[in-house]
Amino acid sequence: MKNQIRILIADDHDLIIDGIKAMLQSIPEFEIIGEARNGLEAVNKSLTLKPDVIIMDISMPVLSGIEACEQIIKKNPSVKIIMLTQYEDYEYIIQALNIGAYGYLLKTSRKNEFVEAINSVALGKKYMCQKVSDYLISGILVQHKKKEKPETEINNVTLTRREKEIISLIADSNTNKQISEKLFISLRTVETHRKNLMQKLKVKNVVALIRYALQKKIINFK
Repeated sequence: MKNQIRILIADDHDLIIDGIKAMLQSIPEFEIIGEARNGLEAVNKSLTLKPDVIIMDISMPVLSGIEACEQIIKKNPSVKIIMLTQYEDYEYIIQALNIGAYGYLLKTSRKNEFVEAINSVALGKKYMCQKVSDYLISGILVQHKKKEKPETEINNVTLTRREKEIISLIADSNTNKQISEKLFISLRTVETHRKNLMQKLKVKNVVALIRYALQKKIINFK
């Protein structure tokens, strides 16, 4: 059939891939051209198979879906990526859209939402399932009310919630790579946060950073 939408599915769970395939294979306009079980495989197959649309899980091994999405879009800006996830977190949604994803679906989304999402992004339109759309609007309203006021202020040093998360993960001996995977942000973003924290708190190494955070009760060990 001409003008079929070529789809690549990326998820590290066979059950999810099989479920999506079973759901979409009955749609004549769709052609499932490949599967990927991790972010790096998704990047490689996007280059060889040249899909129109990629359904991409956020949480995957080797490369997260966020990292894979960034790499794919840099190499092939025309491909449309729909992030598929169980997370309804406002920051995850914003991050996915900021890196160039065209759609955002929850794994609990119904068949009609998958079909509508694929058709929409294939036409260059953004798409979010209703639940995510409602959640995003609520998040925007909350952010507006807060006016993005930092959550922690210590001796004229302000720390955002994300910076506090990163300090806690550093204190738990996580590497930059592990932090990026746990927070679903790029490695470069973690490195930037880490550098900014050092400058902000006027410390020169991780030991001093953790000591300062403990003294100021930014973090605590039970």
